Amino acid sequence: MFSIHTRQVFARATLPILILFAVALVLLGLVRRPVVDGARLQATDILAPAYQALVLPQTKLRDWLVDLRGATDLARENSRLRDENRALRHWYDVAVALAAENGRLKNSLHWIPESIPQYVTGRVTRDDGGPYSRAVLLDVGSGHQVHMGDVALDSSGLLGRVTEVGPHTVRVLLINDDASRIPVTLAASHGDAIMAGDDTDTPRLIYYPQDHHPIEGERVETRGQSAMPAGLPIGTVHYLAPNRPVVMPDADLRRLDIVRVFDYGDDGGQAPDAPGRVKIRRPPSEPALPGGLSFPKLPGMSEPFGKGGQ
Repeated sequence: MFSIHTRQVFARATLPILILFAVALVLLGLVRRPVVDGARLQATDILAPAYQALVLPQTKLRDWLVDLRGATDLARENSRLRDENRALRHWYDVAVALAAENGRLKNSLHWIPESIPQYVTGRVTRDDGGPYSRAVLLDVGSGHQVHMGDVALDSSGLLGRVTEVGPHTVRVLLINDDASRIPVTLAASHGDAIMAGDDTDTPRLIYYPQDHHPIEGERVETRGQSAMPAGLPIGTVHYLAPNRPVVMPDADLRRLDIVRVFDYGDDGGQAPDAPGRVKIRRPPSEPALPGGLSFPKLPGMSEPFGKGGQ
């Protein structure tokens, strides 16, 4: 091994030697330029793979960082678009619902029968305390001209009849209430029947001719009576089971809003009894005798026979 002194000499001479070598290369390049350029190209060709091997990880890392930044931006943009799409979908559903409601209300308000009787328009309110299970209260305002027995319709068809009249509201007994009985006509089979409510969404058809059974899908209309004209649309026939025809109402009886009450003429009828409600019949004040005679007062009695009494 070299001594310490020798190593010190080499260390001091290294820098001058490198400087002289560099100056020699510069002078050689000026004097013999083609030779220097050829040597430089050969050195570049030899060192190119090593250079590429050193640069490749850096290039891959840069590309990966760019892809990662792009993926992050895409995820953020995708989340934003999802939120925007969710909001747009919500407002689209709201707009569709409002358009359907608007169309339904317009149809209800603009629909009038061909023959225009007197009518009153009312909005449905809740009916929790009435005697019927399938009835609605209509807010018709003050000064109305609604009478017992008037017909309630909407743009789809028959809903029921008025059974109670108040200063501002009227009660409509729906066609599917158990107390409802309406004479109807079957359009295709040309038979008559009675549509009887049974507290379901589909009233039954009863008392139809046995030789003219209702036909599946045929139209059902009112037969006509004193306060209800013939030809009012009600619904279509459907068989829940053999020999069990029912009526599928055109009107959605569960979702009533705007209803019109038409006065086709007063028949002087009374509201039907609700199921379970017993009508109390009071005895006459005095028994009637043939020939218009009356019971004489008995001694000691202050009231005629048949009044008071113990």
